[in-house]
Amino acid sequence: MNFTRWSARLPGTQRRAAARDDRSPVPAARAEYAQAQAAATLPDGALPVPPDTAPAPAAPGPALDDLSAREILGRLPAAVALLHGPDHRVAYVNEAYETAFGPRPSGVPAAEALPELAELSVLPLLDQVLRSGTARTVKSRRTAGGGSYTVTCTPVAPWTSAEDKADEQDRPNEKDKDRDRDRESRGEGGVLVYAADVTDHAEAAERLRTSERRHRETAVTLQRSLLPQELEQPDDLRIAATYQPGGTDAAVGGDWYDVITLGAGRTALVIGDVMGRGVRAAAVMGQLRTAVRAYARLDLPPHEVIQLLDGLASEIDASQIATCVYAVHDPNEGQLVYASAGHLPILVCDEDGTVHRAADPTGPPLGTGGWVHTSGTIALPPGSTAVLYTDGLVERRSEDIDEGVASLARALSGAKGSPQVVCDRLIRSLGVTAEHDDDVAVLVVQHPARTGTNAELFHNAALDLLGGIEATPRARAFATGVLTSWRFPVELRDLGVLAASELVANSLQHGTPPMRLGLRRTDRRLIIEVTDGDDHLPRRRQAEPADEAGRGIEIIASIATSWGSRRTPGGGKAVWCEFALPR
Repeated sequence: MNFTRWSARLPGTQRRAAARDDRSPVPAARAEYAQAQAAATLPDGALPVPPDTAPAPAAPGPALDDLSAREILGRLPAAVALLHGPDHRVAYVNEAYETAFGPRPSGVPAAEALPELAELSVLPLLDQVLRSGTARTVKSRRTAGGGSYTVTCTPVAPWTSAEDKADEQDRPNEKDKDRDRDRESRGEGGVLVYAADVTDHAEAAERLRTSERRHRETAVTLQRSLLPQELEQPDDLRIAATYQPGGTDAAVGGDWYDVITLGAGRTALVIGDVMGRGVRAAAVMGQLRTAVRAYARLDLPPHEVIQLLDGLASEIDASQIATCVYAVHDPNEGQLVYASAGHLPILVCDEDGTVHRAADPTGPPLGTGGWVHTSGTIALPPGSTAVLYTDGLVERRSEDIDEGVASLARALSGAKGSPQVVCDRLIRSLGVTAEHDDDVAVLVVQHPARTGTNAELFHNAALDLLGGIEATPRARAFATGVLTSWRFPVELRDLGVLAASELVANSLQHGTPPMRLGLRRTDRRLIIEVTDGDDHLPRRRQAEPADEAGRGIEIIASIATSWGSRRTPGGGKAVWCEFALPR
């Protein structure tokens, strides 16, 4: 065993080593012998290092016990102030504090000598820290000079301040003892204020918040610009919508809605939600909304529109999943025909407050593919109100979404007033505020019950046509009688009779029984529609001078405000035209 290595740990060896240090140095002869022995161990060609050129050992730094509190605090890079007594007199500020805030006098209360503590909201904490003995922290507060600091106030045990020490030299010993005992009985302590400069961190955080705010404002602006700026108001419905983006901490989503008039008094209602957040979700929403309007102009059944949207959503972005419900209202039928792609059910409240919930069919969200969608129906009689909405209105993390839908149904049963009033009441009843963490879109549709003078502006009349050469004269005579009873001006009455005659003649030539002529007036327009059993849709074309046919639709397009055609669920078609009524 190497006793030289372990001897320092043996009892008494430290005393012997100290005794050797007190004796005279090693004799010269022995020293020369030691040098010769060291040289013998050097590699060939290496020269021994002279004793006077050997590197000197590094000077040891001061031990922690050798440093005073003032020296320790003075070497800290953060600003430090030491406050004493109940009035928080300044006992000491380090160099970093003076560099940050300027020189500060000692012995003066902090409220007078350290105004920066008031800017940092620290002064009210000093009494709390001194009284409770618990540290307090104020995070990232800005001063008037532009710097940001995180300040921690820590209680300090009682000590004798510099002023007290200076006074000790001028007072008798007995009085000193009495004053010391008095100070100890008072238990005067202090507060150590430690202010860390976090300006760079605060500025970086502010830049990040500014960037996120601008990104969100861009997404909100894009989202709002893609939503309808003004809802279309059909003759037979009253509609209002509300869109509210999520709170400032939530990125904007892809909630959207739309109202599309299809002609012949029919109206398409759409609401959807693109999963995801930010500009990308808003952009996908805009593309889907544009596509819905294009498909709606084809006057397709709801399930076919949803089927087309499903394929388009996959092409736009396979990673973006969207839900959507598309419904069509026909005033002649008094119901909504709808198809849903993973969206929440439509709610309809009758005039007596009874709420009905649209049942299936509900397919998977758009973009999933591989599903054949179907259409369903829900009654929308006069006096009823329908609500289409996104999940932000009813979904809560603390409860099942079905409970949220039930809460919405209860709120809807008691909501009265205009569609906009109902919108606002539903938003409030469901607890949606400006800080809500999800986007909310609500579309309220009312089918008003008309009575009195208002009811006189809405009429329907229909005639079944059996076919044959007598169908056109019968249709003309029927239209003349009905339009006369509705007290239309002579010019408008004649145009209506001509349009009915041409539509019936076109159906007789190109369609199959059963045929039916329908006339409808609202407070804004006259609608003429003919249905038959053939699903071949007519198209407008330019007839040649020698052609004996092909001018019927051209005449209709020339005299009517608008016209169109669509396939009917039974396998036939409907061809219609509209005339705007004079105001």
